[in-house]
Amino acid sequence: MSNTFSNNSQIGVAATFSDLVTTNFKGEMNALCWYRDLDGDFNEIVAKLSLKENITEVYPEDLSELQLSEKGNIAREIILNDLQSLTDFGASPSLNLLKCYERDDEFDFISTDVYSFHVDRSPIATDTFLCTYHGAASDIVSNSQAKQKILIPEIRTKLKELYNGTEEEFESFLKENYFDLHYQVQADAKPINLGVGHLWRLAVDHPKQQVLPCIHRAPIENEGEYRLLLIC
Repeated sequence: MSNTFSNNSQIGVAATFSDLVTTNFKGEMNALCWYRDLDGDFNEIVAKLSLKENITEVYPEDLSELQLSEKGNIAREIILNDLQSLTDFGASPSLNLLKCYERDDEFDFISTDVYSFHVDRSPIATDTFLCTYHGAASDIVSNSQAKQKILIPEIRTKLKELYNGTEEEFESFLKENYFDLHYQVQADAKPINLGVGHLWRLAVDHPKQQVLPCIHRAPIENEGEYRLLLIC
């Protein structure tokens, strides 16, 4: 077990998929990791899939059609099992072959794309699951090492300059445009990389949530390398 994960109060460690989905978040813990050292050739799968757009959803039938080596077949079975386990649990997993996400460069003082540290929000009780099988992996950071961007005075002032409505409706404006989901990390913050092959469950901001939502970001992709990512 990696000490980076097991000795961190933000991260809980699951020994099985069942542990991953049934363990309750509590205290500072808002991320759970099923730590896995996966066998199989995931690079072979990536090499044989076709990227149709910057993000291409890959379906089980697409995987099943691939002609793979023994190691490639092991990787395929792992992915299919993960997709099935999450589906059986009641989640809606998506497998993405990913070149890059769309960038938000509308404003130079605040970004609302997934490369910015952010939290996920839902009107219903749910969690975010993700696993990077190939390529660069996402980061999380402790809530104590980050601050909501809308609470930073200079950013808040500029947001108010964008806004034309009443003071009472300003908070609604921030939510409707997702500005409130994004965070600025401290200069001495130490983000944790989620690594390759591990299946993660991250806390989401929803009405019944008992802990702070997990702050995370998508990585800058490695040059010339696609990511293969399961997410729901």
